[in-house]
Amino acid sequence: MDSRVSELFGGCCRPAGGGAGAALRGRGGPAPGSGGGSKTKKKNGRSRGGKANNPPYLPPEAEDGNIEYKLKLVNPSQYRFEHLVTQMKWRLQEGRGEAVYQIGVEDNGLLVGLSEEEMRASLKTLRRMAEKVGADITVLREREVDYDSDVPRKITEVLVRKVPDNQQFLDLRVAVLGNVDSGKSTLLGVLTQGELDNGRGRARLNLFRHLHEIQSGRTSSISFEILGFNSKGEVVNYSDSRTAEEICESSSKMITFIDLAGHHKYLKTTIFGLTSYCPDFAMLVVSANTGIAGTTREHLGLAMALKVPFFIVISKVDLCSKATVERTVKQLERILKQPGCNKLPLLVNSDDDAVTAAQQFAQSPNITPIFTLSSVSGENLDLLKVFLNILPPLTNSKEQEELMQQLTEFQVDEIYTVPEVGTVVGGTLSSGICREGENLVVGPTDDGKFLRLKVCSIQRNRSACRVLRAGQAATLALGPFDRSLLRKGMVMVSPEMNPTICSVFEAEIVLLFHATTFRKGFQVTVHVGNVRQTAIVEKIHGKDKLRTGEKAVVCFRFIKHPEYLKIGAKLLFREGVTKGIGHVTDLQAITTKENGLEESLVPGQLSF
Repeated sequence: MDSRVSELFGGCCRPAGGGAGAALRGRGGPAPGSGGGSKTKKKNGRSRGGKANNPPYLPPEAEDGNIEYKLKLVNPSQYRFEHLVTQMKWRLQEGRGEAVYQIGVEDNGLLVGLSEEEMRASLKTLRRMAEKVGADITVLREREVDYDSDVPRKITEVLVRKVPDNQQFLDLRVAVLGNVDSGKSTLLGVLTQGELDNGRGRARLNLFRHLHEIQSGRTSSISFEILGFNSKGEVVNYSDSRTAEEICESSSKMITFIDLAGHHKYLKTTIFGLTSYCPDFAMLVVSANTGIAGTTREHLGLAMALKVPFFIVISKVDLCSKATVERTVKQLERILKQPGCNKLPLLVNSDDDAVTAAQQFAQSPNITPIFTLSSVSGENLDLLKVFLNILPPLTNSKEQEELMQQLTEFQVDEIYTVPEVGTVVGGTLSSGICREGENLVVGPTDDGKFLRLKVCSIQRNRSACRVLRAGQAATLALGPFDRSLLRKGMVMVSPEMNPTICSVFEAEIVLLFHATTFRKGFQVTVHVGNVRQTAIVEKIHGKDKLRTGEKAVVCFRFIKHPEYLKIGAKLLFREGVTKGIGHVTDLQAITTKENGLEESLVPGQLSF
């Protein structure tokens, strides 16, 4: 796939035909009533299960994951009830605080359904189970099936949510991409402020960080906005004059939007936001009246190159006729279906579609939900909220626990000076656990040294936090530490770690687009996580030059100062129209007097 992503970067994408109507048809395992994939046929709004040879099925229940099938939960014995509660704890742990129960479904996925009385009793038992573990339940949807019965039988899909004991709230990061003037900041303003836009950009004013952004209406920097959901799935935002602290306290799930720049001249800022802030998902905003224009295709290519799952929002539908909106949808579907993308578009038109889209999107990387909405009229805005509320985290609890057991490593993405607080750094904890008062080392400096510092306090989403866990983003106050010694791209690590720094490294790359040939001596801007620096091509192994679409192992040298890199890290490089992706394969670690270093960096000899 990587070599074909070049079509998205280099322009000249010849779209293939196709529509979204049959995008999911024939796929096994949609949620009931999704209209795509199960062998049921809808008639008069009811799912007609085949009484003959075509019963409706879901995929068989998986032992892992946060989805549980239950045929019925009617008057269980005390022993059975305790077993069910233990099972719910396991599913909640797998989903990092969220689980989905399908009531009326056998373990093999057969949609049997329950009578109204049985369903009422089952939901009552489920509510008791949730209370026992301190969780809340929300009915997502109900569907009727007529499988092997003359009595109407229903299946019910229920969301169970509980904040894990060791966390303040569930946190998902969503990067917001799209062309300039597509309505990204306005949409975020409407979602987070709770008020519709007036058509002239009023909703976005609170998101801008600089005067020139307010004057031009264009985002040039990275800003963060939060949208909360409580345990019952209700939206928690600034509409009730809440502060950020109140939103965090009232929410059991938090969506952090990373608002990125759409204009091409701020592309390096957008790439830095995608590589450094480790978003879980990306939201590509496309204006209905202009369609795929400007940097839209490039942003789509970036999300695919970095393997960030993305969904699409078509904005400004209030400005266009229905035919114009449909034309934009079809344009997107053609691009998503062509070989370079190989995605299955799913147009969301109802709450049922939104639930299906959220579950399918997390389970399959090929599904791409498409929303059509307006930030002025509010049309279909609730569908996006339903989707975000149900959207599960990509990593399970086991993966997070493994990261937390490693040594502390914090990526420095932003640096501030706050009056009466001192130097503050913002970024993401990529591994380990960080606590208030902890002693860490930060580096590498320009001469390759690591300096001692102390974490004075921690804030997540503008509220105080005593403990930071792997995968979470936060700001750390460093007290009187000299800000001039810090820069973006540094890492703060545990003193026990022996950080590997290098000026020369090798990477296996795919050249996505280049006008001529890529040779030794070529200079590019390299992005690896939070590292962004110009590097020169020292050598191309086995070849003299590279052309668009070709692969090779390339040796790079940073031209300014050494950086902290890891083998296997994703790499993206660019220079003008030249773009490529790959991963780091080898590091020439600095252990001697190289590049002006005064002493070796071996265990026990870190420079402080």
